Amino acid sequence: MASAAAKRKPVFVKVDQLKPGTAGHTLVAKVLSSKTVLQKGRPGAAAAGPAARPARIAECLIGDETGCILFTARNEQVDLLKPESTVIIRNAKIDMFKGSMRLAVDKWGRIEVTEPASFSVKEDNNLSLVEYELVNVTEE
Repeated sequence: MASAAAKRKPVFVKVDQLKPGTAGHTLVAKVLSSKTVLQKGRPGAAAAGPAARPARIAECLIGDETGCILFTARNEQVDLLKPESTVIIRNAKIDMFKGSMRLAVDKWGRIEVTEPASFSVKEDNNLSLVEYELVNVTEE
């Protein structure tokens, strides 16, 4: 196990390959819609510390030709995920929210706006509409 593994090229995945509890995904997706779900703080607020920074969270429906999923965009990510734009999402992870999957990028990942994609998004396969039940597997 040499350093070759650390420098491997990213393997692009398709939306329909995303599974709960997985991370390290790199994919190209089109943004279908964006809805702000949280806007906290005011610019120039008197409070000091991290609470003074405005917090924005938007749920963006993104997808490719295999399906779509809700992406939780935070703060400056919201500005990148504009409807109609095509993005490359690197090192994304799957978060679970009320039993359904959300794609998210933390500080270890990156979002880049790229050339418009030629594919049409398969909107009738929304992975965020699938509910997962948490099953505890007991070892015997």
